[in-house]
Amino acid sequence: MSGKSPISRRAFAGGALALALSHQNALAQGFAGLGMSGSGFAPVVPGKTFVFPADHGPHPQFRIEWWYVTANLRDSTGTAYGAQWTLFRQATVPGAQQEGWANQQIWMGHVAVTRADTHRYSETFARGGIGQAGVEAKPFQAWIDSWEMRGSDQMRDAMLAPLELKASGADFAYTLRLDADRPLVLQGDAGYSRKSERGQASYYFSQPYFEVSGSITIDDKPTGVTGKAWMDREWSSQPLAADQTGWDWFSLHLDSGDKLMLFRLRQTDGNSYCSGNWISRDGKSEQLSSTDITMTPKAQAEIAGRKLPITWDIAIPSHALTIECSPLNARCWMGTSFPYWEGPISFKGSHTGLGYLEMTGY
Repeated sequence: MSGKSPISRRAFAGGALALALSHQNALAQGFAGLGMSGSGFAPVVPGKTFVFPADHGPHPQFRIEWWYVTANLRDSTGTAYGAQWTLFRQATVPGAQQEGWANQQIWMGHVAVTRADTHRYSETFARGGIGQAGVEAKPFQAWIDSWEMRGSDQMRDAMLAPLELKASGADFAYTLRLDADRPLVLQGDAGYSRKSERGQASYYFSQPYFEVSGSITIDDKPTGVTGKAWMDREWSSQPLAADQTGWDWFSLHLDSGDKLMLFRLRQTDGNSYCSGNWISRDGKSEQLSSTDITMTPKAQAEIAGRKLPITWDIAIPSHALTIECSPLNARCWMGTSFPYWEGPISFKGSHTGLGYLEMTGY
């Protein structure tokens, strides 16, 4: 498999199947089929009414889906950490769900912890239909093997909170509690998130208001942490166009209390499709178009045999925002079966704060 495969949580569909069932298919297209026709699967169309808790659960009629959490954390000494927990679901073929090993759902999990001096990650796969992985809407739980995101007895469906999050790898582990006091936020246009000018789109909502407490263990040394987390929920059947070669995605917690989600999808012709949402402290979400956003990659670093832009300038003139983004650890490489860069960042300029950056396709 080429180490250049631009596969990540935003580019997984077909990848887990390819790994588990047919390595050859993984090389058939850069995004492992995400730019191919979604024929036979449910389409993403504007005007969906989101219903909770049902939409916390899986949507097997769509091809690809994920439950994804990133957290910016600190311990009592002020040392900064990042934590990631991601569960992907992919349907190999459309149609009625089959039982047991015949089930057409493939699950993949990624978890990671980051500190300025280290980045640890782990990966696991499961087949649907046998109980090894899955998601239930009520009571909410998402799991793969022993990695788990579970709603408490007091979980509020409109907020997807509180949650208990846990995972472990060979040399790290974490247990975190996430709570929020504001409802979920619909991204894009009322949850309809366009990914190109040619009609590709996903359903997309977030919980950007999580407050976090818990512990992270690295090399058998546990430490208590607190901070902020962001959860994304997204599903689609054809979220990318065939000529899109990679993805740059930001989730930003501004010290003002506002939140900002941005993405840039790079195209083979050198152009990019940009979009995002400015989320105010009261939870109101304003969609940002490509003309509202300037995302400029700056300093590069060579990581895992490729050059990646590890610092960025971002400008949103309509909100008087001009910031410089830098990573906590430049070497946040997820050397998983489908590799990508993902890690915690900070930013300064007209606004300050913390967030997460994901980069694929470099």
